[in-house]
Amino acid sequence: MNKDDIIRKLTSRKLWMAVALFVSGVLVAVGKDKSTAETVSGLIMQGASVIAYIIGEGLADSAHVDDYIGKHEEQE
Repeated sequence: MNKDDIIRKLTSRKLWMAVALFVSGVLVAVGKDKSTAETVSGLIMQGASVIAYIIGEGLADSAHVDDYIGKHEEQE
């Protein structure tokens, strides 16, 4: 598994939905109420959105830097 595979998996909504559902299921199984499980699931999904945004912006910035460097190397 390379870096691109890991990034793709970490930005997958399906992965984070599965994590949220698993955690909320565990919370209900150990006796927490439905409201707590829903709150925790919501927090996980919001965190996943932030992670995906940060990774996406980092990749976009990286692509711009590579383009910038490539253009300046051609001028020399």
